[in-house]
Amino acid sequence: MRTRTLALSAASAVFLAAAALTPAAEASQAPAAATANTTPRSGPGAAQPDGAGIKEGSVSAADLLAKVTSCSQISNGKYRTDEEASATVPVCGKNGAVFWKADMDIDCDGQVTSACNKNTDPWFQDDTAFHTSDDKPLNAEKLPYVVVPSSSSIWNYSSAGIKGGGIVAVIYNNKVEYAVVGDTGPSKIIGEASYATAEALGIDPDPETGGAESGVTYILFKNSKASPIESHSAAVTAGEALAKQFIQNN
Repeated sequence: MRTRTLALSAASAVFLAAAALTPAAEASQAPAAATANTTPRSGPGAAQPDGAGIKEGSVSAADLLAKVTSCSQISNGKYRTDEEASATVPVCGKNGAVFWKADMDIDCDGQVTSACNKNTDPWFQDDTAFHTSDDKPLNAEKLPYVVVPSSSSIWNYSSAGIKGGGIVAVIYNNKVEYAVVGDTGPSKIIGEASYATAEALGIDPDPETGGAESGVTYILFKNSKASPIESHSAAVTAGEALAKQFIQNN
């Protein structure tokens, strides 16, 4: 977990409990043919743990955004996007999903890599709330993942059907990137994703100076999970099917 405020980061804790996959979530995962056909990511985060060439795009950003134009607030209050910001971001409910619209801070936590380490990231922590199938921290440089606020009186993500490894459609600048729920952050701040997520969306992934100030939409599909969590191809396969279902049901 990473924020732009050192004092806040020092006070933040890492949570190490992952929820189990429900049978309904397993059933929601579609065959590999559901993957899309846009230009694959390139650069330092290009190599995926399960191989290169995984692509998103058969469900358009416009179609997804058309379903989240209004908010039925399910959080007991609103979140800040940064420590110094006012609380303006609600968590909203839809059929089969929750969503929010915020900024994107860069999470570089987890495994030590050339892009994510204590020298490149002053807030670096060598762990993530949720682990790989062999019980290692996630790799923020390689794996697209999203950070959810730690459970609080504002909102409890697990009670809303959101779990570690859950599928997320992240939308920015007319692009869709499928990610997993990979880490937890401060209980009053929202809007954070991994180095790999930012890079795939064309956002500066630098953990200290990068990110997007606004314009990022996060759609989290309830009771879903990539298996294994470190497989981006599993997230894309499930994400494409869940996105289509989301559009049909809303």
